[in-house]
Amino acid sequence: MTTMTRRGFIAALSATALSLSATSCSSSGSGGGTKVRFGYIADFNGSSLLAIADKQGLWKKAGLSPSIKVFTNGPIQIQALGAGDLDFGYIGPGALWLPATGKAKVIAIDTLTYADRVIAQPGITTIEGLRGKKVGVPEGTSGEMVLNLALKRAGMTMSDIVKVPMDAPTIVSAFSAGQIDGAGFWYPLIGTIKQRVPGLHEVASDRDFTANAFPTAFVSGPKTDPALTEKVVKVLQQANDWRAAHKDEAIGLAADLLQVDRDKVKADAANVEMLTTADLVAKSQDGTIDNWLNGMADFFVGSGQLKSRPAPSSYYDGARYAKVYGK
Repeated sequence: MTTMTRRGFIAALSATALSLSATSCSSSGSGGGTKVRFGYIADFNGSSLLAIADKQGLWKKAGLSPSIKVFTNGPIQIQALGAGDLDFGYIGPGALWLPATGKAKVIAIDTLTYADRVIAQPGITTIEGLRGKKVGVPEGTSGEMVLNLALKRAGMTMSDIVKVPMDAPTIVSAFSAGQIDGAGFWYPLIGTIKQRVPGLHEVASDRDFTANAFPTAFVSGPKTDPALTEKVVKVLQQANDWRAAHKDEAIGLAADLLQVDRDKVKADAANVEMLTTADLVAKSQDGTIDNWLNGMADFFVGSGQLKSRPAPSSYYDGARYAKVYGK
């Protein structure tokens, strides 16, 4: 397993590679409670519910003692789940193909996100302008997802560009230094790049693809204890409803956890559509979330990441999510 701990938003990616303690935010401190190892990505989606659960004492109320660790993307967390190094994690939409292959279980939908972009250096104003040029992308992530979608819409494929697999910190430094011509990437890190390359162009956005929904999710290992999962889901549901009712305060708590400026978190949160737990339960029961997941799976089949579209119920336990909410 490869992890990278950093100070804040991965904002530290940009220049300094400062580090954030890999394990923190234990609401029960050194006291008792079932230990829970939880991964997250350093953005509003990935951090806010964990910060709320800590501040509101929800972990302790559930008899849990969390240890949280920051990761650069979802696929690395799912790798850690499979290796037994994590119990739960957070992923963006671009990593949903991994639960769909049986490598993890989606235990809760978090938000709908619109943070992904294809960016290009000054002077390149269209996706077609990247033909034959070097484009960085973190493979298996929402950055690769939005790049694939944009290429397809333009009648292009990955073979029309020079795809350069890179992790998130490397994309920040490589784009800023002009070593790559474009990137399939996401906010808040694009904001970091814009400070260095203010003339960059956003040549595609996941908001361009209105037929698709882009859910973020919390995941567990495929064989995580059901009783433990239900306790964690309950905490996430309670934190989710607190966030929906106190968005500004949630932004502040996430900024505190990530140790970054509140305005950066606020800008990131602007790319997020939050849903109440009751709404998520209703959408789990009426087929809406199944439709979201089927839409993503169809994309992953087209990109070659899935061989066929599995039933959403094989990797999203919406019935358990609803059951926990009813308790």
